[in-house]
Amino acid sequence: MLRLSKLTDYGTVIMTHMAREPERVCSAAEVAVAIGVATPTASKILKTLARASLLQSVRGAHGGYLLARPPAEISIAEVIDALEGPFGMTECSAVAGLCAQEGSCSLRANWQRVNQVIRLALNDLTVADMAQPVFQPANVGALRDRPERMPG
Repeated sequence: MLRLSKLTDYGTVIMTHMAREPERVCSAAEVAVAIGVATPTASKILKTLARASLLQSVRGAHGGYLLARPPAEISIAEVIDALEGPFGMTECSAVAGLCAQEGSCSLRANWQRVNQVIRLALNDLTVADMAQPVFQPANVGALRDRPERMPG
């Protein structure tokens, strides 16, 4: 199973929460209450996102964090990269040189293709997109029942 870490999941929730009011400065305590996590957890994620230049830190009595760019200009891929590091389905599809079998692996190029497709999808999905309500749940069964593509 492919799965993001809990901190990355919370990071996307935080970014989506902030995208709903992008000009508003949010404190770590406020974000923690809004998304239902402990304040130290929210603070850690906010600091990491700020170090990645996705958020701006605002000092002062009414300080906190603010989106660094409009929500439509921040991709989910950037959020994942900030919290997880380089995205990859396998080690060799993210960073070369981590696997002893890399030079002779017959699957590496295929995993790199899979990685590229997922990466493109995540690059196309923005924080603004995630902030929009979805009225229809995805029909996963329909995806499974699709006819296989013809080679060619």
